[in-house]
Amino acid sequence: MTDQTSRAPEPVGAYPYTRRVGNLLFLSGVGPRQRGQKAIPGVELDAEGNILAYDFESQCHAVFQNVRYILEEAGAQWDDLVDVTVFLTNMKDDFPIYNRLYAEYFATAQPCRTTLEINCLPTPIAIELKCIAQVSG
Repeated sequence: MTDQTSRAPEPVGAYPYTRRVGNLLFLSGVGPRQRGQKAIPGVELDAEGNILAYDFESQCHAVFQNVRYILEEAGAQWDDLVDVTVFLTNMKDDFPIYNRLYAEYFATAQPCRTTLEINCLPTPIAIELKCIAQVSG
């Protein structure tokens, strides 16, 4: 699914971004990286790769855009989302921003949602989404 014409970022491991089972489309975890770029939107790293600072809002916008790209490339739409699991690395500081942006992006679509705080993600990002969509056809 992530061929040369894809707008979604390349996966960071040996996995597909989507897998369809019946009328359900399962998305692997989606972060804020952008296709063809090593830099992560809004993240400042030191020489050892440790996070010095990050702009959480820009990561949220990038994650939502990546989810949209992946859905569209798989023949689904934003409003087809039925379940979203959110992984945050700093619930206390980032949840209010995430919750505000989520309400904007999901004003019409109302998937179920679970939000978890975890101590880290595989790359130096602060948010990752795991989604399930219902597709027709």
